[in-house]
Amino acid sequence: MKSSVPQTQILDCTIRDGGYINNWGFEKSQVREIYRALSKSGVDIIEIGYRGTEKYFDPGKYGIWRFTSEEDLNEVTDGIEGSKISVMGDYGKIELNDFPNKDDSKVDMIRIAAHKNKIHDCLGFLSKIKSKGYISSLQAMGFTGYSLRERDELRKAIERSDVDYFYIADSYGSIFPDQIESLFEPFLNIEGLNVGFHPHNSLQMAFANTLEAMRIGVDIVDGSIYGMGRGAGNLPIETLIAYMQMNSHDRYNVIPVLSVLDKYFIELQKKKPWGYQLPYMVSGIFKCHPYYAKDLIERREYTIEDIWKVMEVIQEMNPIGFDRSLIESLIERGYVGSLDPACVSDTPIDPVKCKHGSEDTVNYIDRHLGKDFLVLANGPSLEKYKEQIDAFIQQHDPVIMGANFLNDLFVPHYHAFNNKKRFTMYADTVNPASKLLIGENIPKSMIDEYVKKNYETLYFKDVLDSNFNIIDGRIQSNCRTISVLLLGVAIVMGANRIFVAGMDGYLGKDKITNTLFYEETIEPSKEEYLVDRHKWNDFFLNQIDQYLCENHKEGIHILTPTCHRSFYKGITNYI
Repeated sequence: MKSSVPQTQILDCTIRDGGYINNWGFEKSQVREIYRALSKSGVDIIEIGYRGTEKYFDPGKYGIWRFTSEEDLNEVTDGIEGSKISVMGDYGKIELNDFPNKDDSKVDMIRIAAHKNKIHDCLGFLSKIKSKGYISSLQAMGFTGYSLRERDELRKAIERSDVDYFYIADSYGSIFPDQIESLFEPFLNIEGLNVGFHPHNSLQMAFANTLEAMRIGVDIVDGSIYGMGRGAGNLPIETLIAYMQMNSHDRYNVIPVLSVLDKYFIELQKKKPWGYQLPYMVSGIFKCHPYYAKDLIERREYTIEDIWKVMEVIQEMNPIGFDRSLIESLIERGYVGSLDPACVSDTPIDPVKCKHGSEDTVNYIDRHLGKDFLVLANGPSLEKYKEQIDAFIQQHDPVIMGANFLNDLFVPHYHAFNNKKRFTMYADTVNPASKLLIGENIPKSMIDEYVKKNYETLYFKDVLDSNFNIIDGRIQSNCRTISVLLLGVAIVMGANRIFVAGMDGYLGKDKITNTLFYEETIEPSKEEYLVDRHKWNDFFLNQIDQYLCENHKEGIHILTPTCHRSFYKGITNYI
């Protein structure tokens, strides 16, 4: 085993990893001050950005430190007797001719990051980098996702290579201190190899893990000023430097770093936050890319319990990197929100397992046979057209169905929930005169906690990838939103005609509209999620309309202005 703390090198990656926060938009004057301060503080290597070929495809997309030209490097370091300089590249996004020979460059070390399916090719690329005179370094991404066999194969490949540095990156911030030794030990005894550690702070373990890595003899560790970096960020390098300084290592001085931190980074973090957050904690627990948890949380319609269940599935699948289509597939198949694995689409439905009610059959089939129905959605037009909707109700006497929050604008005959978050937020706002319908995807334990009145189970198959259909009163899809699902429930109850108010849709003529008549913190703000929701709603509206017509009924009548234009009939035609 190698000796520890005094020999450990420190690499700062603020400009490179911190660039994910500000799109590599650091001003040159800032980079120059940062380089000078880190050099004075005793940092051995300073990584000033990336280099790569993406500049050829979209040169205006990123700031200059995403590519870090030799000219820019010279400008920010000229005249400073400073630390060695590193740049990083992503394997597959960088070419050998992106680097001149070492004699013509201020760069000392080139670090190439690669996922496990590209590691062996990357080692060959690094050998060519080394032949140009640079120090070569391999960064193994997602190392905690390697099997024991894959780790052993990697060790053998590194032994056969001429790479100078090998880094284990805690890509998902999932490592705990008691795991450090077993992860690093196989590589520490490879002759001529320097072993490095790049921690992330998803579980607030970056500093503890770094101290343990140094104790067992890791040669070099990474950090960044104020921990700046993607997701939960990195080891705050000022903490490590202060620790080294206080433990009688005279070469370190934390004051220069604290000065630039105070000058630039406190305000920067307020404008562009980074650091410990819920999505990164969850991704750290499940050892997967942080964007999986982040994506699910940002949709703002799933409980943490639902997200936890999906993350267990993703961990089992062990994907490389982030693939949003994987989340979309799991949502469509019903893995998010289903009460029981038997409810997902690739397994036959078991009505007993999937429901929380006591009935073996749907007991509201044809309950209002031949009646007109009015479904109240929650768009802004519900409030804007209240007087006309009241007049329509007075004239046509429909069975009224509403969902989520109605703010006493109307008192529906049925008030329904199938979203756990909205159920917990609004269950206590249901008017005593309304019958409560609760989706079978909501656990009875949750219902008992929030509801003290009688309710009926709303039966549907909680999947998205199934076409609209009704079998024995159970709707065969979740129809994406509760308001659209209630159209199907109206059919089950025997509706003659189905009218809708407040279903404005999620798209305006040129942009996203206000989606609700009230303010709500759980409504997603990202346009991509709202566009997706709108498309699914439109898909199911068309299917339900077709179902009605095939069963010799009138199609859907949306009474208030909507961007589902083919269904808009106009309320003035009915009052």
